[in-house]
Amino acid sequence: MLEQYPYLPLILMFVVVYFFMIAPQRKRQKQEKKFAEELKRGDKVVTKSGMHGKVVDLNDSDFSCVIETMAGKIKFDRTAISMEMSKKVNAPEKK
Repeated sequence: MLEQYPYLPLILMFVVVYFFMIAPQRKRQKQEKKFAEELKRGDKVVTKSGMHGKVVDLNDSDFSCVIETMAGKIKFDRTAISMEMSKKVNAPEKK
């Protein structure tokens, strides 16, 4: 069978790589983009660098936001906000 289709193993490897690496990454990118677009004032967030704070202002022209921390207000790009950590911060506590 391999004599008839010499490129079959290469094609199968590409299909496996696509379904196990590329497709999940694209799905995650879409989720992060949706999360960044749905940010609103008052949301508690954590940046990818680990800073905790609350969103006080959103700027749609340059896709940034101002986060109030204990040290003051800092302007961040919305892509710098960690989706997973922010969801954990906003999740209700389990008893």
